[in-house]
Amino acid sequence: MTDKKATLTVDGLDESIELPVYSGTLGPDVIDVTALTGKGYFTYDPGFMSTASCDSAITYIDGGKGILLHRGYAIDDLAEKSNYLETCYLLLHGELPSKAEYDEFVEIITTHSMVNESISRFIKGFNYDAHPMAMMCGVVGALSAFYHDSLDINNPRHRIISAHRLIAKIPTIAAMCYKHSKGEPFMYPQNNMSYSENFLHMMFGTPCSAPDVNPVLARAMDKIFLLHADHEQNASTSTVRLAGSSGANPFACIAAGIATLWGPAHGGANEAVLNMLEHIGDVSNIDKFVAKAKDKDDPFRLMGFGHRVYKNFDPRAKVMKETCDEVLTELGITDDPLLNIAKRLEEIALSDEYFIEKKLYPNVDFYSGIIMKAIGIPTDMFTVIFATGRTVGWIAHWHEMITQGYRIGRPRQLYTGEVKRDLTPIDSRKSHETSF
Repeated sequence: MTDKKATLTVDGLDESIELPVYSGTLGPDVIDVTALTGKGYFTYDPGFMSTASCDSAITYIDGGKGILLHRGYAIDDLAEKSNYLETCYLLLHGELPSKAEYDEFVEIITTHSMVNESISRFIKGFNYDAHPMAMMCGVVGALSAFYHDSLDINNPRHRIISAHRLIAKIPTIAAMCYKHSKGEPFMYPQNNMSYSENFLHMMFGTPCSAPDVNPVLARAMDKIFLLHADHEQNASTSTVRLAGSSGANPFACIAAGIATLWGPAHGGANEAVLNMLEHIGDVSNIDKFVAKAKDKDDPFRLMGFGHRVYKNFDPRAKVMKETCDEVLTELGITDDPLLNIAKRLEEIALSDEYFIEKKLYPNVDFYSGIIMKAIGIPTDMFTVIFATGRTVGWIAHWHEMITQGYRIGRPRQLYTGEVKRDLTPIDSRKSHETSF
């Protein structure tokens, strides 16, 4: 915080308006515009691209420099030296755990990974071909009906219990959604497995064989969860905060985040990458589609390149690329048609002047989509896995908002509709075309 001020002069207003300017520990200063309402004004910022809706100590992004920090720790450092559950602890508590704290946290998450048996009947009520995100959104929202013993958001003990339950149970629910679509029996979590091993076991294991999870694939899955754990005030996180500002329970808030993540412009990006590869169809078609991507009058866009926030290389993509190479080598995949297209597109993006000049580097969605396809995860499960990793970020932001004190979110609008008009009898009205 600083004592700096900004002065706003408005035509027709006799006095200028002084607005305080605040400084965070990193990033640009922000102008506090709350005083404008008392003067009869408010700001107009579609998409909230120039608006800080809160102050937060969780995640910092510098898109121009390709920096992503969680509680001050660089994402590539965490990916190399830490793991997903340790990063979960960091996001929730603000500091990396001691050995004793870590062991206790892992035990809590592990022993909470089973879900109420009634949830299996709930999931079986969905049609077999329902989208996994539709099932996940519904089931997570319904958790408050199963765990209503700890829904007092003003009780710190209740908040941490709910946090542990969500982090522990969402991978189980995600795998159950997949198993239901396959018509296969649900697999119980194994307490002797790590978080990511358990997820793969519940996804691909069967009662007919002993648990057997490839450690290379488990490490890859762990990195996917870790690299998606939080990403500052994106659409889904902002939705969780907005829902939470009404006093809604944490399960409802996380369900709202899942619903937002489902959108193709947000969490559906890695799914869109695989759809694009299928659309291209063959390596021989790549030059044609690259030319279409370069044509500003052509609506076609290459998915998985560039990022709305990062104007440089996505720091998560470097880690994901290394992991991608490890997975493909481990699985001996050298001649998969879609992966061949992906590799060729990667080569072009890293060498073609058009992509370099516009900084259209392969992003985390590009590589994570390739990894998940190689592992055998179907495309419609990609966003579910994104949601599984992001759950801890949503919870951390929800908890931070509750502890800081908060107001219910209430954005304003620039009204452009009709002025007041008289209501005429229905027999006197004409038919009109509508926008729907």
